Amino acid sequence: CLDRPEVFKTQLRALFRASMFGNISIMYPMIISVTEVKQIKAIVAEVKKELTEQGIPFKDDVEQGVMIETPAAVMISDLLAKEVDFFSIGTNDLTQYTLAIDRQHEAVLRMIQMVIDNAHKEGIWAGICGELGADTTLTERFIQMGIDELSVSPTFVLPVRKIVRELD
Repeated sequence: CLDRPEVFKTQLRALFRASMFGNISIMYPMIISVTEVKQIKAIVAEVKKELTEQGIPFKDDVEQGVMIETPAAVMISDLLAKEVDFFSIGTNDLTQYTLAIDRQHEAVLRMIQMVIDNAHKEGIWAGICGELGADTTLTERFIQMGIDELSVSPTFVLPVRKIVRELD
C-alpha cells in the first residue's frame, strides 16, 4: 500500500464512500512500525480532504486498526495501540513468522497476551483472526486472556459461541 500510494488511495476512497451505506472498519496488514501507521494516517487524511472538497459524503469516524501478524508488531504493540482503534491478531502468520511450528505453542499464546494487554492499556479492542480463533480447546483461555473478539469461519461460530456462553 505504501509502495503504491495511488492504488492505496483508490482503495481508501472506495472504503470511505462505502462507509455511508453501513458500518465498516479498515484493517491494515503486515505492519512492522509506527512510522508505517503514521504514513497511512497521512494518506487517509489526504483521501478524506479530497472527498470533502469533491462533496462526496463519507463517515469520518470509521474504525481503523492493524493486523498484528509479525513479531515486530507484537513487540511494539504498546506503541501501535496509541495510533489505532483496534488490533486483529493474525495467528496463522504470527505463528509462521515466530516459530514455523504449532499454533498452540506457549510463546505464541504469550505474544497474544502481550498484544491484548497493550491494546487494553490504550482503551482499544483486540481480536483474534486465523485458525487459532476457532480452536475450541483454547476458547476459554482466550476469554481469560481478555480477548474482545474471535473471528472464525461460519462452521465454528456455534461451537465457539456455545463455549463462550457456558463460561462464567
